Amino acid sequence: MLNTTSYSRGDVVLVNFVYSDETGTKRRPVLLLSTEAYHNGRQEAIVAAITSNTRRILTGDTLVSQWESAGQLCPSVVTGVLRTIKQEMVAGKLGSLTPGDLEVVEREVGNSLGLVN
Repeated sequence: MLNTTSYSRGDVVLVNFVYSDETGTKRRPVLLLSTEAYHNGRQEAIVAAITSNTRRILTGDTLVSQWESAGQLCPSVVTGVLRTIKQEMVAGKLGSLTPGDLEVVEREVGNSLGLVN
């Protein structure tokens, strides 16, 4: 399970994704979107994929303005691609989004899901 003292909503963490042919894993950065209450009640976490492809911004995507504090090596985009993962897939923390960047992500994801007007 996630150690809730180590990881929280807005953190950028590394996740070990298994290849589709199950021959290995690849570590990818993701934004942790779920809350501590969600983590305590489930074995999962809700995350958004992060990419360094800043040339293509789609619906639900957010260009991270303070990417260095998020632990990224280059400009990055939090995508509207959401996934529920097992908490044990989290390999470590890279950084955290600033409150301003997290607010924009929340708005963009909410808009793409029809949760806000």
